[in-house]
Amino acid sequence: MLGAALLLSSCSFGEEALWPSLSGENPAGASAQDNVQPASDWPDTPPAGTLAQAPAAENSKLGTGNFEPNGVTAGAATGTFVGKKVVELRAELKRLQSAVSQHNTMLQQMRARIVEDSQRYHGTIAAIKSRLQVGTTPGNPVLVQQFNSAQADLDRISNDSGQMNKLATAVSGDSTMSAFLAESTRAAFSVSGAVDEDHRQLAILEDEVNRTVVLIERLLTELSDDLRRQTNYVATERSNLNLLSAGIKGGEIYGASLINRAMASVAASDFGRSPRATDTSGRRPLVVIRFDRNNVPYQQALYNAVSRVLERRPNAIFDLVAVAPAGGGPARVALNSNKARRYAEDVLRSLVEMGLPPTRVAVSAKTSRTSKTNEVHLYLR
Repeated sequence: MLGAALLLSSCSFGEEALWPSLSGENPAGASAQDNVQPASDWPDTPPAGTLAQAPAAENSKLGTGNFEPNGVTAGAATGTFVGKKVVELRAELKRLQSAVSQHNTMLQQMRARIVEDSQRYHGTIAAIKSRLQVGTTPGNPVLVQQFNSAQADLDRISNDSGQMNKLATAVSGDSTMSAFLAESTRAAFSVSGAVDEDHRQLAILEDEVNRTVVLIERLLTELSDDLRRQTNYVATERSNLNLLSAGIKGGEIYGASLINRAMASVAASDFGRSPRATDTSGRRPLVVIRFDRNNVPYQQALYNAVSRVLERRPNAIFDLVAVAPAGGGPARVALNSNKARRYAEDVLRSLVEMGLPPTRVAVSAKTSRTSKTNEVHLYLR
């Protein structure tokens, strides 16, 4: 027995490894969590209830640039046609810089609001996770109220991202106007009838227009980066909130959303396509959930097993199989098959709440002569 244990402990992680199984036996004996032996024995598996930092938290970082124009140099009128053109271009540049200054102020205000909402949001989330980590009652109303507050903060961050998108459109208009001014200023040099003072003022104006063009491009670039980060951040945090909601319902913490791992290495062509069910004969299941009593506590063990797989294989696809006993006559088999399918739907719903995209799971059903109760098997394809 000692030699067999040493041999098993030296095996590498793979599809043929000793997969965890989940039993629905009486809680007075071995608990469901105790039956997930391989997952808890892996050396680098985080313990249940560990507060995991979401990888997308860094995506909320905002830019720090301040894009305030330097102003426009005043000039005296020369009375020539080119001199009048210089006056017009200078006025246009002043209006453009005023718009840029206004848009810069709006950006700084949005950043301040996002930082404030994010700090309040993460403070509330930390309080919820701390309470879940030590254990609490399922559906604790205090945690539900905190969850609603966190969701409202995330909605405000999302609204600020929408306003940031509108601001990016306005700054794009500034960029178009600055390009027009730069071209008009260069064209004014070739107009006849100018005096030396006109060209001197045009040279100064051209430098200031070019500096404004660069300033607007930098503003637009940083604004686009902020918008991209916030959009990804909000989308990821919403999936984390779904998992946190499932944890509040069960009164226990799961960890980071599975989508943070499941979406990491998936090609764009894979999105939106559900995998087809495959034959699971002869394959060892990753998780076996036996529904031999009401309210089988499988969620934590299921999360640990799937999370462990996605750490090693971010593009993994799973087969979820509803297994019904084949004995007892046609009527009993039909009844058990319906129950097994409902159990499989519940397990799939739990996986989705944990953040696993439904397009990564193929659902099927079968009967088994060796099963004594309704079961749900999860296989790694």
